[in-house]
Amino acid sequence: MKANIPLFKVYMAESAIEKVSNVLRSGFIGQGPVVEEFEKHVKEVFNHDHVVTVNSATSAEHLALHMLKSPVANFPGCEPGDEVLTTPMTCTATNWPILANGYKIKWVDIDPETLNMDLDDLARKITAKTKIIMVVHWGGYPVDLDRLKEIQQQAFNLYGFKPAIIEDCAHAMGSKYKKQLIGTSGNLCTLSLQAIKHITSGDGGLLFLPRELYRRAKLLRWYGIDREGDRKDFRCEANIPEWGFKFHMNDINAAIGLENFKSMQEIIGKHKDNAKYYDENLTNIDGLTLLKRKKGFDSSFWIYSILVDRRDDFAKYMKECGIATSQVHERNDIHTCVNEFQSILPNLDKTIKKVSAIPVGWWVTKEEREYIVECIKKGW
Repeated sequence: MKANIPLFKVYMAESAIEKVSNVLRSGFIGQGPVVEEFEKHVKEVFNHDHVVTVNSATSAEHLALHMLKSPVANFPGCEPGDEVLTTPMTCTATNWPILANGYKIKWVDIDPETLNMDLDDLARKITAKTKIIMVVHWGGYPVDLDRLKEIQQQAFNLYGFKPAIIEDCAHAMGSKYKKQLIGTSGNLCTLSLQAIKHITSGDGGLLFLPRELYRRAKLLRWYGIDREGDRKDFRCEANIPEWGFKFHMNDINAAIGLENFKSMQEIIGKHKDNAKYYDENLTNIDGLTLLKRKKGFDSSFWIYSILVDRRDDFAKYMKECGIATSQVHERNDIHTCVNEFQSILPNLDKTIKKVSAIPVGWWVTKEEREYIVECIKKGW
């Protein structure tokens, strides 16, 4: 077959066109009733009462990191020089907000069997300066959240406080850890609605919060202004006790998100079905290693990562077959802007040159996935 199978593709519901048109005709396109409707819908889907929409998952992470500078509940807050332990195996959108908030990065190695953070390395690297842990569910495969809680408790036993956990769930819309949706663990969790994610709102993000941070987040995403308070003049805000940001979502993006969310189960179901086919048909192939699957770790497979020998040859061969592949994200620790945080990461060093991803999304037909497997089995 003559193929042109992309690695990513934007999903857009036909009904989103009319929904957006209605917003454009309404004369109100900022954060308004459609954002409220969208937030309500997301809360129902995830059975989580404390969700705020923002204009990107990057903004969600920036806001989460900013709020943790202040004490909350049993968390002491952060001071200059405090560390965030994080993975370099991610989009820079995960880690640059750490720098933007004035924290120090300490890199944690990866687990080469999942490409998630190596939690044993995490436990070794925690110090009294570790105030925040940032984890990423690579490709949608959940981090072991129970083990993460154990590490939090160990830190408490040593230093008298639990580091806050931020879960970057950009890859993990619809993933589940022990039957519970990723994002609903009680940690601060960010989800992406960027163009090529499972569900897009054109661009946007979601921030899932503990109850005690919810109202503050609603204020700080829009300059610190209380949009629900009384104003003598609708254009003039009341007193602002704490300044904030312009991170809010608008009704145009919310309209797209509302309509696309209606297809959430169908989209994720197709990703998972294609991944299952690959799991069953890409075993015992020379030069190819599948990542680990464990019961209770239910990935939504935003991407389907594999480890391949001679990756450049693999990529060239697959391109000739009309099949897009990519590493997807470059390791963040190689950039000169983070030279001061260099660390020895042996697992990442030996793994990164083998990482690739093959098309797994809702657009990949049964015939196309069979073709992809056939091409890989022929060798490269």
